[in-house]
This record gives sequence, C-alpha cells and structure tokens, in this order.
Amino acid sequence: MLNVQSKIKISKQIISQIENEAKKYFQGASGCHDWKHVERVYNLARHIGREEKADLPILAIAAFLHDIGRKEEMKSRGRFCHAEKGADLAKKILEKYDLEKSAIDNILHCIISHRFRNDHLPETIEAKVLYDADKLDSIGAVGIARDFLFAGYLGHALYTGNELAIARSGKDHSYLKDDTGILEYEIKLKKIKNKMLTQTGKKLAEARHDFMVNFFKTFWLEVRGLK
Repeated sequence: MLNVQSKIKISKQIISQIENEAKKYFQGASGCHDWKHVERVYNLARHIGREEKADLPILAIAAFLHDIGRKEEMKSRGRFCHAEKGADLAKKILEKYDLEKSAIDNILHCIISHRFRNDHLPETIEAKVLYDADKLDSIGAVGIARDFLFAGYLGHALYTGNELAIARSGKDHSYLKDDTGILEYEIKLKKIKNKMLTQTGKKLAEARHDFMVNFFKTFWLEVRGLK
C-alpha cells in the first residue's frame, strides 16, 4: 500500500512549471491523444476530485503528466505501455522539484495505473479519480470522435464487419489492421461505464454511455440501409 500523506502543499508555480514541461511531449501528437485531451482530463479530474475530496494539486500534476508516453507508444504501434513509459519519464521530471516523496509516489502511481489495459490497479483516491477522468474522455460524443481519430491515425478501415467475432475471441488486436473504431467500442468502450471507480465518475458515465450506445446502434442501421 502506498504511503500517502493527505493534502501535501504544492505551490502553483511548481504545478505551472510541470504543466509546461508536460506540453513538450505533445508536440506533433495525434488529435486523439493531444494536449486538448490532457486539458479535458484535467477538467474532469478537478470536477470529480472536488466531489470525492481528493488532493487537487496531486491530481493536477498527474493529469498533466499522465499521457507523456503516449505519442511514442503510438509511433511504436503499441510495442510498450505508455502508462509505464510515462511514469518513468514523469519520475525524472518530478525529481527536479522540491516535492515530498509521498507526493511523487502518488503521482507516479496515478500515471502508471490510469490505463485500461494493464495490470496496475488504482489504489489512492487520486489514482481512482484520474482513471475515471481519463476513461470518461473515451466515451460519449468526445469519446466516439477520438475513437475514429485513432483508427484513422493507424490508417485502418471505418469497419470490417468482423468486429463482434473478434471481440468474442478475447484476443488483443490493438494496433493490428482490424483494429477499427467499431472494434474498440466492442472490446473496450461499451464496458467503461461498469469500470468507473468513484461515485461521481459512475454518475457522469451514465449519460455518456447511453449516447454512445445509441450512436453505434444507429451506425449499424445505417450501414444496413435500414435507417
């Protein structure tokens, strides 16, 4: 279990400096994982964090740094986990500042455990809030847009028609040629609502999930010429 002190004081100046360092990792990033994504996650994390009584300075730094390994992961087409890479990069950044060890440990834990597809589970309230904020940005109207942006970045088809069969197989098709936006919905996005970790996150996920489900139902009706 992490040794986490409550409400450690971190100056606004340090938070701003770390934010500026984080921005450098998003130059030339894909639109599905660019700095705008970070800003949305930051805003969601602050909203959820207030409701869940989380440490907001810790959350702010974790939100700014959570995807700094993502651009390189996408370039490598998934050869490594961006959350693990991001935690390594973030450690080097954080060690330059006058921060308590427990604060650094919590921030790094938030980063490494925010990913849907890895074995690191969020333990602290800050990690749970960041996880929920990041997942909320992957569903709903924004989530659908990002879903297809990602498939477009990979140069994949709009759909193959094999998505349900592939999803049922249980095999990981991340970054492979049949990794369409529709497959991402079947494997991951439609399950997000039930994986929220905070009460506030669960409430926010309801409407986003319903919108998304209706969108993909309509998508297939249009594909079949029925609507």
